[in-house]
Amino acid sequence: MTGTTRFRPELQGLRALAAALVVIYHVWLGRISGGVDVFFLVSGFLITGQLYRASVRGRIAFQPMWGRMIKRLFPAAMTVLVATVVLGYLLLPEGRWFQTIREVVAAALFVENWQLAADSADYFAQHDQASVVQHFWSLSIQGQFYVVWPLLVALVVFVARRAGWSLRRSLAGALGIVFVVSLAYSVWLTAVDQPFAYFMSLTRVWEFALGGLLALVIDVIVLPGAVRWVLGWLGVVGLVACGLVLQVGTVFPGYAALWPTLAAAFVLVAGSTGSPVGADRFLSARPLAYLGNLSYALYLWHWPILLFYLAARDQEEVGLRGGALVIGVSLVLAALTYHFVENPVRDAEFGTNTRWGAYRFGAAALVPVLVAAGGWQFVSQQRSAFAFVPDDPAYPGARALAGGSAAPAPQQAPLMPPFAALPEQFAFFEEHECDESDRHAELVVCATATMGEPSRRIVVAGDSHSQQYNAALRPIARERNWQIISMGKGGCPFSTDSEGAPGDLTCMEWNAAVADEIIALRPDAVFTMGTRDVRVGLTEWTPPGYVAQWRRVADAGIPVVAVRDNPRYDSSPSDCVEKRGATAPECSMPRSELLAPDPPYAALTDLPPNVHFLDFSDYFCMADVCPPVIGNVLVYLDDNHVTAAYMETLSSILDEQLVATLGWQ
Repeated sequence: MTGTTRFRPELQGLRALAAALVVIYHVWLGRISGGVDVFFLVSGFLITGQLYRASVRGRIAFQPMWGRMIKRLFPAAMTVLVATVVLGYLLLPEGRWFQTIREVVAAALFVENWQLAADSADYFAQHDQASVVQHFWSLSIQGQFYVVWPLLVALVVFVARRAGWSLRRSLAGALGIVFVVSLAYSVWLTAVDQPFAYFMSLTRVWEFALGGLLALVIDVIVLPGAVRWVLGWLGVVGLVACGLVLQVGTVFPGYAALWPTLAAAFVLVAGSTGSPVGADRFLSARPLAYLGNLSYALYLWHWPILLFYLAARDQEEVGLRGGALVIGVSLVLAALTYHFVENPVRDAEFGTNTRWGAYRFGAAALVPVLVAAGGWQFVSQQRSAFAFVPDDPAYPGARALAGGSAAPAPQQAPLMPPFAALPEQFAFFEEHECDESDRHAELVVCATATMGEPSRRIVVAGDSHSQQYNAALRPIARERNWQIISMGKGGCPFSTDSEGAPGDLTCMEWNAAVADEIIALRPDAVFTMGTRDVRVGLTEWTPPGYVAQWRRVADAGIPVVAVRDNPRYDSSPSDCVEKRGATAPECSMPRSELLAPDPPYAALTDLPPNVHFLDFSDYFCMADVCPPVIGNVLVYLDDNHVTAAYMETLSSILDEQLVATLGWQ
C-alpha cells in the first residue's frame, strides 16, 4: 500500500445504504438492521488509512486530527441533543424525564454506550422505555475509537521504527491481534450477557479493526471483474437481508455481527467493477451520494423524531403513513443540519489556522446541552419533591378499599406520588444497611436497624415483586421492633427453578444460596411470592419450584408467608393517567381479565404445612375493575411494580393480616 489515497465513490453510497436500512428497520419493522456495524467498519477503514498514510509521510498530527473530529461530530450531535431536551420536556411523560436527562448528558459526553451497558445490568433500568437518545450509543463508541485508535497506531509505529520492522506488516499484525482478541471476547460476553455486550466498547473494537485491516491490504487485492461484480452485489444483498434474517438486537455483537461487516467489506473489496450494472454503479449514483452526505445527521434525527411522534400520538407503532412522515421530517432536518450546521462549521477556519480553536468550539458546543439538561433536571427535582404521610386522610390509598368497597377520597388533592417521582418509587435499602454474603457472589443481605434485640425477624426473599413489600413491612418493623432482612434479585423469584428466565443457572444458584442463608439465620418467617403471571393472556400459576423451595424451608421448621402476585400490564397505568386522567376507562383493566376468583394455590394438594397465604387482590382491584389510582395514590410506578407510597398505605392492613395469619398476637 502506498502513501497516497484514492477516491472511492461507492463508499458514500455504502454509508447511505446503511443509514437508510437503520431508519427503515427502526421506523417500519421495529427491528435492528446491522447498519451501525457498517459504520464501525467504514470508520476503521477510513481512519486507519489516514493514520497509516500520515505515518508513511512522517508522523501523526494528533491535535489537528482530533480538532477535525470535534468539528465533524459535535455540531450535528449537540444540535440534536438541545432539540431533544426541548421536545422531551414538552412531549415525554414526567416519569421518563430523569432517565432522558441522564442519557442526554451521557450522549453529550460520548459515554452513552457505557450508560446503557450499566443500565442493562440494573434490573429496574432494564424496564426503562427506549430513550430518545439511546441511538447515541454507537456515536459514543465511534468517539471513543477516534481518541484511542490514533494512540494505538502511533504506539505500533514507534515500536516498528525502533525495531526496524515493516510499518504496514507491524500495523496489520497489531490490528490482527486486536481483531482476534476483541472478537473472541465479544463472542464469549454475548453468550454470557448479551444486553451488556451489545453496548460494550471492547466487544465492538474488532469491527473497527476489520476495517483497518482492509484499509492496509485493499490496494494489493487484485480480482477479476466478474468476481468483483459478484462480491459487490453479494455485499449489498447481504447487508439488506441481515436484519430480516437475524434478530440483531438479541444476538449481536458476537460472531453474528460478521454478517454485516463482511458484507460491507465485500462492497469495498469489489470497488469499481466497470460494469454498468455493478453494485458500485448503484452505490455511486448521485441520490445515494447525497444521502451519504446526510447519513450522519439522518441517523441522529430519525430516532428522537420517531419516539416523539409515538409519544405525541400515544401509539405503539407508526404505521405506513406515520412512518413516511417520520422519515420525511427526519430527512428535512438532516438536510438543514448538513447545510446550515455541519458544513459551515467544517468549512470555518478555526481549528485550521487557530491552534486550539476546534477544542474551544467543542467546549462551547457542550455548554447549551449541559445547561438545558441541568435546567430540566432542576425542574424535574422540583416536580418530584413531595412529603407523603401514610395516615393523611387525603391519601388513604389501599385503606380506601378496606371496607370492601371504595371509600371516597378528597378529589381536590393532587395525586401522589408526583409523576416525576415514579422512577424512585421502589423500596430500596440504603447501602449501609447491606452486606455481601459469603455464600454467593450476587447474594446481598440487607437488614433494618432495631432497638436492641428484635422481637421478630422476617426474611423477604425473591424477586422485585416480593421486595416491593418492604415498603409496607418497614413501618410495621419500626412499630413492633421487628427486623426485616431482605434477600432480593430482580427477575429471580424464590424458587428451585428459574421461571423468569428458564434455564438461568445463575438464578438457581443464587436461590440455593438464599435458602442456605435463611436456614442458617433461622428467622421467624420468610415472606415471598406465592403466584406469578397475573397478566392478560397468561394464566396465573404457582410454579412447582416455589413449592419445592417452601418445602426445603419447612424442613428447617421456618414458616413461609406466600403472597398472591399483583397485576401486570402491557404499559404503565400511571403514564396513562398522566396523559388521560385518573378516571379514563382505558387506564383501568377489568378484574376478570387478570384475576381468577380463586388463587391457583387453592387447588394445590400436598403443600408444606408451614406455608400460609395472603391475598391482597382486593386492595389492587375493586369488584369489577383494577384502577391505576386508589385513594388518590398512584398504584404503579411502571407496568408491574407497585409504588412505595401505595405499599405504605397497605402497611396497617398487612400488619393485621400477617400477625393474625402467623398467630403472633
